[in-house]
Amino acid sequence: MVARQLLLRMAENNAWANDALFAACGELTEEDYRATRVSFFPSIRGTLEHNYLVDVFYLDALRRGGHGRAMYAAPDPTFATCADLLRAQREVDRQLVAFVASLPDDDALDEIVPVERPSGDQPERVGDLLAHLFQHQIHHRGQAHAMLAGTTVKPPQLDEFFLAEDQRARAQGRAVT
Repeated sequence: MVARQLLLRMAENNAWANDALFAACGELTEEDYRATRVSFFPSIRGTLEHNYLVDVFYLDALRRGGHGRAMYAAPDPTFATCADLLRAQREVDRQLVAFVASLPDDDALDEIVPVERPSGDQPERVGDLLAHLFQHQIHHRGQAHAMLAGTTVKPPQLDEFFLAEDQRARAQGRAVT
């Protein structure tokens, strides 16, 4: 397996895990979804919105879209519910899978893209940005997962994707391509 193929599998896993987590969060009452909890972002809603906004930010950088830090503007007011955010997250996940799938080869992972930071543009390798994005998602999904454990909704299994043994559990999720 070459690096681009591995990153494509990571993008697919990212979409699958987001779907599994959102499915569980969709069972929460609106009060539980918004309730203050212990974490970086003090609610399940806040954590999931942060993940979405960071995905949009980095996908824009990867595409050289030029929107930069404007991606961190207040969340779209249509994210009134978990279902609203799920629709947006599914779309950005679909776009991320498509972006990685469109890379012609591993050499494309070494291309440099500018990432707008408060101190100015920071040049980053495409492969490094993708690895960072997936690690970021895993980190905050884990936080949302832990917060979900403090509710009446059972947190989903999120680590059954890559191995042949996981095929049945993976098949229970939605298609990611």
